[in-house]
Amino acid sequence: MPRISPPSAAEVKQHPRAFSLLRQLTPSEDVDASLLTDYVRQYGAGDGGKETAPEMSFSEFASLFSKPASSRGASASDPATNCLGWAALEAGKPLEPFAFDRRPVGPHDIRIEIAFVGICHSDIHQARDEWGGALFPMVPGHEIAGIVTEVGSEVTAFAPGDRAGVGCMVNSCRACAFCAPPRCEEQFCAKCVFTYNSKHADGSLAQGGYSTHLVVRDCFALRLPSNLPLDETAPLLCAGITVYSPMKTFGLDKPGMKIGVVGLGGLGHMAVKLGKGLGLHVTVISTSPAKKEEAIKVLGADAFVVSKDEEEMKAAANSLDGIIDTVSAHHDIGALVGLLKVDGKLAIVGVPDKPLSLPAAAIIFKRASIGGSLIGSIQQTQEMLDLCGEKGITAMIERIPIEKVNEAYERMGKSDVRYRFVIDIQGSLIH
Repeated sequence: MPRISPPSAAEVKQHPRAFSLLRQLTPSEDVDASLLTDYVRQYGAGDGGKETAPEMSFSEFASLFSKPASSRGASASDPATNCLGWAALEAGKPLEPFAFDRRPVGPHDIRIEIAFVGICHSDIHQARDEWGGALFPMVPGHEIAGIVTEVGSEVTAFAPGDRAGVGCMVNSCRACAFCAPPRCEEQFCAKCVFTYNSKHADGSLAQGGYSTHLVVRDCFALRLPSNLPLDETAPLLCAGITVYSPMKTFGLDKPGMKIGVVGLGGLGHMAVKLGKGLGLHVTVISTSPAKKEEAIKVLGADAFVVSKDEEEMKAAANSLDGIIDTVSAHHDIGALVGLLKVDGKLAIVGVPDKPLSLPAAAIIFKRASIGGSLIGSIQQTQEMLDLCGEKGITAMIERIPIEKVNEAYERMGKSDVRYRFVIDIQGSLIH
């Protein structure tokens, strides 16, 4: 096994991408030779088949991964910037290369070299200003997974080399009733700063994970399980917590409970996996009969109901303790309420572009509860990640380079992904 000498803090600062790759290869100094060869082929510019020395300095290791810099999207006369990304410069326009500055690491901050970032449907909605109030230029991305390369003087929970992630939030007031214990639900804080399309307290724009690195307050960073691949872990930071939170918050998390999952996309497939991880009986409810085999044989669902089939819907009536509704298109809520038991709960996490009709009689005669759920707290997200590490739960993904992001947006509009696009930042966005 090749042995890599430990890098100094100065070397890590000079070669953060190489340090991130080293820590993905191994937490120690000994590196598997065949795995190193694979990484050099994938992330370097030279000959991946070149034999490596049994002992090498970190600088020699870093040289294996040197690649030409990505296009900055800025003229030579522009001032130097420390972060590269892809941004929507105005509503509805394709994303393009964008250079900008991240703040330096403060006493309570950590710097994360981004390895992978998932693409969420909300990235598309906000980049196209479909929800209104979008702030440009906008670097999307809130399913961020990477390696810590620098920590502030007051940080004790993270160290360089740790795996870390960032979800939908990067700060809040940390003092109000929503932020303080025992509630700890920062997503509802009036001063919550979302990862992008939001403003920091100083008025500067928050920019997301379609970029080389991120500087974030330590208490808004998540520890990622060491046994899970970083690319398949990234979508857990939004898709995972978005469906896990209502299961926990609405009490739909007890082993043996029967829940339904409406829609089998990025959110829906995670609801199936997490539901099974919690020991639930999971029924997928879909308009597409073609998804039945995969739902049951691949994802592990216990049952499948075609919502357009009246007989199947009738057979499943009054059978579910709860439903996680992930669909973002207009659909029949009344039909879903019919599947609930008395006192059943319907949690809506999809955001249709038109108001849904709530059938009063159906709700009254079931004493049903219909509620919404917004992502989840930092504490709950960490809980979810720990469960995923314990149960080996990850997202099913298609990995793409940053240059394919606009194509991915178009494909997502056609539901042409199984089930989440993840951008390989470290392989395609280079300093």
